[in-house]
Amino acid sequence: MKRSVSKIAGWVLSGLLAVFLCVASASGKFIDFEGKAEMFDHLGWSTDVMAAIGIVEILIALLFLIPRTAFIAAILLTAYLGGATATHVRVDDPFFFPIIMGVVAWIALGLRDPRVFLVAFRASVKDEFRADK
Repeated sequence: MKRSVSKIAGWVLSGLLAVFLCVASASGKFIDFEGKAEMFDHLGWSTDVMAAIGIVEILIALLFLIPRTAFIAAILLTAYLGGATATHVRVDDPFFFPIIMGVVAWIALGLRDPRVFLVAFRASVKDEFRADK
């Protein structure tokens, strides 16, 4: 029972993350709104580049929802969010949100597939063979 609750929680978090990435984040890169060019210019990006970044964001979010590609998608998402963090740090904007999203992605994946937590939190091989155990 406990494992299925964790798995459901992982899928709910994964779905919410994918919806946020596709709807709230990526959609703003495709639709026109007042101040869009100025906002992207402040970040150092053109609207053309942001549209391409939006496509990448959607593709990574979709890959994250496919069990066979979720692990590599989490790695790609971490890299993507690292770029977002660097962009915000560079222009002296608040930068914690992309970091939080990355942590949520890995927690969601670990709840969906406990092997992620096993690999992340196991003792190193060197520690496993210490003589003083």
